[in-house]
Amino acid sequence: MAKTKSRYLGAAGAALLAFSIGYTSSWEGRRYVAYQDVGGVWTICDGIIKGVKKGDKATDVQCDTMLLEEILAHESRMLACAPELLTVPDKTYVAINDWAFNVGTGAACKSTLIREVKAGNVRGACNELSKWVYVKGKVIKGLMNRRVTGTVGRISERTLCLEGLK
Repeated sequence: MAKTKSRYLGAAGAALLAFSIGYTSSWEGRRYVAYQDVGGVWTICDGIIKGVKKGDKATDVQCDTMLLEEILAHESRMLACAPELLTVPDKTYVAINDWAFNVGTGAACKSTLIREVKAGNVRGACNELSKWVYVKGKVIKGLMNRRVTGTVGRISERTLCLEGLK
């Protein structure tokens, strides 16, 4: 069985990975004690949900390690369902992987956004990010900021995705 490639290999890949980690962390924020996110999911550190339960605590080093591992795991799952992502520009790649980190690769791989990537309509895929602002049928301001409008000092996923196409 062939191993899925990674965009995060080599010197250029390491720089891209550092950018990806910083970008995702800026949107997730870091919390050292487990909490329930807006969807009621137990979360810790920078949006880590795997194995998290009430009362869990983490250190900076543990958070850094978990975030790195989760970003790499998400990349691997995304490339397994959409190897076409290997051909998109770096900024677009980071934006789509950040979105997948936030919504989960199960939902991401079944989405219209990924169908657009597979069809070669990357601009259309970037525009799909605007639709991912709901939790339980309600628009969430933080997701609107993350996906569409951005905030002071933080560019939205949609804007970053489209910047990659310029």
